[in-house]
Amino acid sequence: MTRAASQWDPERYEGSFSFVWNSAANLVELLAARAGETVLDLGCGTGQLTFKIAESGAAVMGLDGSPAMVAQARMNYPGIRFLLADGADFALPEPVDAVFSNAALHWMTRASDVVGCMRRALKPGGRLVAEFGGRGNIQAIVEAVRAEVPGAVIPWFFPSAGEYATLLESQGFRVTEMWHFDRPSRLEGERGMQDWLAMFGEPILRGMETGARAAAVERIVERLRPALFREGVWIADYVRLRVRAILYP
Repeated sequence: MTRAASQWDPERYEGSFSFVWNSAANLVELLAARAGETVLDLGCGTGQLTFKIAESGAAVMGLDGSPAMVAQARMNYPGIRFLLADGADFALPEPVDAVFSNAALHWMTRASDVVGCMRRALKPGGRLVAEFGGRGNIQAIVEAVRAEVPGAVIPWFFPSAGEYATLLESQGFRVTEMWHFDRPSRLEGERGMQDWLAMFGEPILRGMETGARAAAVERIVERLRPALFREGVWIADYVRLRVRAILYP
C-alpha cells in the first residue's frame, strides 16, 4: 500500500478489519496459482493472503510500502519473502507469472506508474488478478468528509471499469474479465465508523490538532448515521472493481 508508512497500524488492521482479506477468498480462487509458479502479492498488508497463495505451492512474495505492515507480515509468516517498496516505483529481480492485489491499488494514486510496474514485473503472457475500490466506493463517507472538512484532499483512486480497462490496455494488457459491484461491509462495534476513520481516514485528517480532529470525526459520523448505521451496526458503502488481465506476449 502506498501511504505515509508511519500511519498504518498493523494491530488495529488485524484486530478490527479482518474483512479486508476474509472477503477476498474467491479472489485467490480466481488467481488459481499453481505449484511451480511465481506470484507477487502487491500491497500485501500483514500477509494473510500472501500465505493463502503460498498454500497452493506457488513461490509467492509480498510487497508493501509500509514498514510497519511489512514488519508484521514477516513476523506472521517468516517463511515468505516480504519486500518494502512503493507500488508505483518498484522492480523485481526476476519477472513473475502472476501479480495479485487485494484492497490496495486504490491507495496507489499514481495509477499509470503502478500499471507500468506491474507490466514490467510480469513475464510475457503473465496474468494480473486484482480487486480494489471502484467508482462510487465509500461515496457517502467521502461526501460526509468533504462537508465537514472543507478542503479535504481525498487520497484514493476509484476508477470506473472503463477507465481502468483503458489504462491496462494502454500498457499492453488484455482485460479478460472485469466486475464492478457493491459490497456493503459490516464494521465492528458501535464505534465502527470512528474506528474506520482512524484506520483509513487518517490522511484526510492529518495536520489537524487533536481536539479539532476528534470533533470533525464525530461530525462526520453523525452525518453518516442515518444512511449507514442500521440496527446497531455500521455498514461501509464499499463498491469494488475486480479485474483479470493477461499481459500480451
